[in-house]
Amino acid sequence: MATIKKKPNGYGQFGGFSPFGNSTTLLFALATNATGAVIDSDSTAAVASGDVIDLGGLPAGMRLDDAQILIKTGMTATITGSLGFKYADTDSTEVPQDAAYFISAGDLATAGRLRANTGKLVTLPKPARLILTTAVAANAKASDIKVIVSGELKGPR
Repeated sequence: MATIKKKPNGYGQFGGFSPFGNSTTLLFALATNATGAVIDSDSTAAVASGDVIDLGGLPAGMRLDDAQILIKTGMTATITGSLGFKYADTDSTEVPQDAAYFISAGDLATAGRLRANTGKLVTLPKPARLILTTAVAANAKASDIKVIVSGELKGPR
């Protein structure tokens, strides 16, 4: 199981601190090439079952309200993925990291929209990384996936 880190493609943040509230939306793009490798990442190997794809950062103090995975072109048939977060350093006892916080075993092979399927609501006590963990099969084709995370920026505690 490898960890594949996407190169940053801008913060992808909409909203932010304003007179209309602290609501924010973060966009993370994930595309693979014809051999199944993540484009703009630190790896040229195809995504294997069990790989963790680090999509980017989530700021400290962000309340995690919702997430969606928008699949324009799916990965290889039968691939599933879990969407969650982990901390860059050590885990937190207050808000433990969770690799399937938003979505557990979502179908990444079929075009469509996956919505968060958990009922939890937490505020990150420190910066975290948004991660997508693949399962079932290796990817061997081009795909085009967008991940949207929305929440409220409450500020670091």
